[in-house]
Amino acid sequence: MALMHTPEKDEGFYAPDFTLKNIDGAMVSLADIRGEKGTLVMFICNHCPYVIGITDRLGPTMKQLQDNGIGVVAIMSNDAENYPADSFENMKIFATENGFTFPYLIDESQEVARAYGAVCTPEFFGFNAEGQLQYRGRLDSAGYNPADSDTIPELLNAMLKIAKTGASPAAQTPSMGCSIKWKN
Repeated sequence: MALMHTPEKDEGFYAPDFTLKNIDGAMVSLADIRGEKGTLVMFICNHCPYVIGITDRLGPTMKQLQDNGIGVVAIMSNDAENYPADSFENMKIFATENGFTFPYLIDESQEVARAYGAVCTPEFFGFNAEGQLQYRGRLDSAGYNPADSDTIPELLNAMLKIAKTGASPAAQTPSMGCSIKWKN
């Protein structure tokens, strides 16, 4: 497990289009999930301890974003052949166990992860209504540790600000997690 930190956001970056298979078998595109007030694209997987550490907060946070006009999607880009815990069948189980209310897509070719410049799981890309990158950071101040009363919901706060103003706060803490498991 290689520990990675995400680079800082590039405000000149716009959400690359994609069409990928959802856990229900349907093909889902960026246009299908784009929200009226913004869009969150996250790269996660089933086995990473950094993802597992936030699953109790991930579903409720994403539901709040969806309730505020922000489209949400999760993408799994790991090499599932060499990391069978990240298989398509296990993605279905992981989404059900964690109450996902958003599409969970498989990026078998890894082209989408490359287009976004994703480096780790979990990694969050928050876009305004025009598709311009405004947030590239972590879920909250607890990281993969259990949240407590002092935990700051950084992603939620940033995306709600983006929904209202189109821009995010200047201060952003990079996400930290396991490296994307690239195919040879």
